[in-house]
Amino acid sequence: MARPRVGVTGDGRRWSPSWWSTRIALWLVGAKAERISVRHQASGKPLQAIIIGGGSDIGPEHYGGDVEAKVKTDPERDELEMEWIQYAFDEEIPLLGICRGAQLINVVLGGNLHNDIRFLRKKTYNRPGVMPTKQVFVEPDSWLAEVCKKTKLRVNSLHHQAIKDAGKGIRVVAHDLDDITQAVERLEHPRVIGVQWHPEYLFYIPAQLRLFRWLISPKNCPQ
Repeated sequence: MARPRVGVTGDGRRWSPSWWSTRIALWLVGAKAERISVRHQASGKPLQAIIIGGGSDIGPEHYGGDVEAKVKTDPERDELEMEWIQYAFDEEIPLLGICRGAQLINVVLGGNLHNDIRFLRKKTYNRPGVMPTKQVFVEPDSWLAEVCKKTKLRVNSLHHQAIKDAGKGIRVVAHDLDDITQAVERLEHPRVIGVQWHPEYLFYIPAQLRLFRWLISPKNCPQ
């Protein structure tokens, strides 16, 4: 039986730790990753799910943010990934947003972002790192809690922006000690989960690997 094919967007660098980690995580759950970026054209083969990966800041012009703010953007990637998010909606296939990906899904649905959350940090570390150093609290009645089978998660943190106001049909389902949004979901079909952390670097933790297994679950994927 052929492995389910999952499109994975991200930066176009030859050596991308996020891409390779995501590829491994998907392989562990029985899926095949297809890399998509401004330098990696999609094959055109059917996709059973899509992951919008982490990376550079989203252009503030897309969500009414401060265009004078000091952010590191990638306009070509913004456009490409917004098209793939809409594709996932139109084709009704599951979608996982990771860090920037979660933020961009929210922006596509009309939400906005905090340009910089560092001044909001009071109770949690703001030092970036791939190890699980931060605690996240998940709403017990959320799809995320059902998928991860936990309401408290230890996660990593590599971001300085975050979701501010949720977009249309988006529900905030997890937060940290500073009450900053850490996960969102959209329960109407197709299923959408967005997480502010990087589960691809935590695939050795069962609760995190379940996010990738959820993507290719028969009840989520189109037949």
